Amino acid sequence: MTGGAGWATVRGDDEGWRVMGRRTAWWHGGRPIAIVATVLCATAALPGRPAAAAETGTPKPYAFARDATTVQGATGTTDAVRLEPGGTYRSSLGKDGKLYYRLELDATSNAYIAATAVPRPGAEVAYSDGVKVSVQDGNSGSCSSSMTAHFGASQSPHPVAAWASREIGPGKYACQAAGTYYVVVERTAPPVSSASPPSSPDAWDLELSYVSEPRLKKAGSTSAPETWNSASPEVLQGDARPGRGGAGFTTAGALEQGVWKDGISPGQTLFYKVPVDWGQQFHATAELGSSSGGGGSMGTALVMSLYNPVRGLVTDVGAGYDGSQRSAALAPLPPVEYDNRYAFIDRISGMRFAGSYYLVVHLAAQVADKFGDGPFGLTLRVRVDGAAQTGPAYAGRAVPQDVFDSAPATGGMAPAGGGGSDDASTMKLVAVGGIGTGTVLVLALGVWTVAARRRVTPRGW
Repeated sequence: MTGGAGWATVRGDDEGWRVMGRRTAWWHGGRPIAIVATVLCATAALPGRPAAAAETGTPKPYAFARDATTVQGATGTTDAVRLEPGGTYRSSLGKDGKLYYRLELDATSNAYIAATAVPRPGAEVAYSDGVKVSVQDGNSGSCSSSMTAHFGASQSPHPVAAWASREIGPGKYACQAAGTYYVVVERTAPPVSSASPPSSPDAWDLELSYVSEPRLKKAGSTSAPETWNSASPEVLQGDARPGRGGAGFTTAGALEQGVWKDGISPGQTLFYKVPVDWGQQFHATAELGSSSGGGGSMGTALVMSLYNPVRGLVTDVGAGYDGSQRSAALAPLPPVEYDNRYAFIDRISGMRFAGSYYLVVHLAAQVADKFGDGPFGLTLRVRVDGAAQTGPAYAGRAVPQDVFDSAPATGGMAPAGGGGSDDASTMKLVAVGGIGTGTVLVLALGVWTVAARRRVTPRGW
């Protein structure tokens, strides 16, 4: 093989393939016979796949929905931007921010709004820092209890989500009429006299999601189930299968019942989704593996949160770490039932929908100071008990219509890159690249055959 700038020749200077950038030419007798496009190193730099991110354990930034619409929250109701059912939106929230978004609601559907707050890299947060969400009518009346999500004892910046709703029903429910309503998103902060260090003033990114749930065809009970099996189930055993968490709700790695293993680095947040049908009972345990170096201890190092299909926080649990293996298990949860919504306890009322429930696991950034950059071993034991039951008869379709779909995860395993839609695009590109490479090889063989015939075929044939 000989070569020059940008090209190489195979089989000598007079005859052979010359590769020039993305083109390949067959040379014969000192001139090119055919030029074809080539696909070189199709998997070397694929979109949505940072180089060696999985191998180094470098935490990925939060993966916002790729189809999210960017909107600016208004400082007052007059200029509030309208949100549409089924939509996902990107926005931002300042240090002392209080933002308004507008809803146009009918008199028959339930509306659920979730706001995921994402501190930017390098941000500092205090225990009581968080995001608060509420839905209000035109007279500033709250349609439901305001929900607040805090960063908690880990004091480590990571995505946290809070939700609020406008629900249709008798008795305790307000905001029953059709009309204009407002979503209010604001930051919470610790009291000025608090011993916690002040949080950084940087703005937080926001991801807003809006789900509409239709009414029932026939009204049923208006009270929560009085009894259910609240005993902690037996923890699953067996060899762990590899599963990869995603970097956001829309790229969550798909899991089913079983034992799964992954790696997590300090400051990283991993998202997983598990289908849970009507009548089924969910349980999960997270285990952080032991460390081979470092020393010291942390009161809260690992945090596992469970969110329902509309991104409403159901419950969470934390675990300390001193370099030895530690585990954290969710408190017992009731079977998924429509009537759970009438309960006063969040971890019961949150289990009101069938669909994908999200396990979100965060490892505090401060772990790196004591035990290194990782990644550390993470084991998830996921259990879904009970046979699927027939769900409630809705009078219409939810928006988006697949939000309460409890179809099992494909293959029971998260995508290899944990990137959801990004990885799907990657696989499509690999497929196209493979087809392109094959086409080039076939064409190359054809050109080589024609050239060979020109050398051996007598004149006049």
